[in-house]
Amino acid sequence: MFVAQKLRAQSITGYVIYMFQVEDVIRAYALDIDRICQEYLPRFHYAGEQLRQEREWYEALIGMMREEGVQQAGHVQVVRNTITLLSDRHQELLRDPKQPFYGAAYYKALPFIVELRAHGAAREKGEIENCLDAVYGAALLRMQGRELSAETQQGLAPITRLLEMLSELYHADDAELEA
Repeated sequence: MFVAQKLRAQSITGYVIYMFQVEDVIRAYALDIDRICQEYLPRFHYAGEQLRQEREWYEALIGMMREEGVQQAGHVQVVRNTITLLSDRHQELLRDPKQPFYGAAYYKALPFIVELRAHGAAREKGEIENCLDAVYGAALLRMQGRELSAETQQGLAPITRLLEMLSELYHADDAELEA
């Protein structure tokens, strides 16, 4: 919860990727809150009120995953909503003549996005979700100690840059609304 809150405020795309990981952690522990509390949360050295809040957050996510039928795969509605907001912002930025650098970043990433979308289920998702999936997939491979090919790293670089720009411009838009 604490990491998610911080990421949501700083990097909305980082938040989504983190939530993908949290959903997978919950699945790895078979949606068992007691196991998560005994085996996973101690790594973060939470105590007292923080531990209670973190447990409640995981319990709420487990409840959402069950209610929404995403125990095996997929994302909870709050994550899907955030992806939709990002996709909408992406389209706005592409149409905005004041954002030529974003458009340039998109066109640099586009050949790699097209390649991602050529694979099975990726066609059913939007471009931004494909990009998020690619970055998360690469992170999973790294966590497993597997090396990414030079070709994969080359493709991820413009995708990562696009997501960074999207996140920056998303948060800049929030800051303008608050001012």
